[in-house]
Amino acid sequence: MERISVLDGKGEVGLLSEDEIDELHGLTSDLHSLARVNPSICWQQSRLLWLKDGDANSKYFHSILVGRLRGNTLSFIMVDGVLVEGVQPIRADVFSHFASHYKAPQMDRPSVENLIFSTLSYTGGASLIKPFCVEEVKAVVWNCNSYKSPGPVHKRY
Repeated sequence: MERISVLDGKGEVGLLSEDEIDELHGLTSDLHSLARVNPSICWQQSRLLWLKDGDANSKYFHSILVGRLRGNTLSFIMVDGVLVEGVQPIRADVFSHFASHYKAPQMDRPSVENLIFSTLSYTGGASLIKPFCVEEVKAVVWNCNSYKSPGPVHKRY
């Protein structure tokens, strides 16, 4: 760290030589690799202590987990004033409740079978695939209302 600080200070004042630049890159690389190794070492040390001393809080933590499990279970529910108990009946009633709320309503929707569309003539259809030139595109863009496009392109053709 001290050598990195010295080289950084020297680099701010003047130019570093090639050897000093290489040394700075090597030192920062080493520092980053050590920074990545440190959490791994700490984790391994904690596992070592846990294996050696055991988990002193296991009874407390297990009691907390069991309490949460009890609080998250559904032993019964009320459905239309009737008490429902058991895993399968509760599952069936919850499923039917949400299925009724999220199903698509039955409605008569219009279809496209009886609609009459206007069609293009052969020449009108052929004009849709006709090649266009830069002048036509430029004329369309320049004649566009200012509220319909972000503005003219500054590059002129």
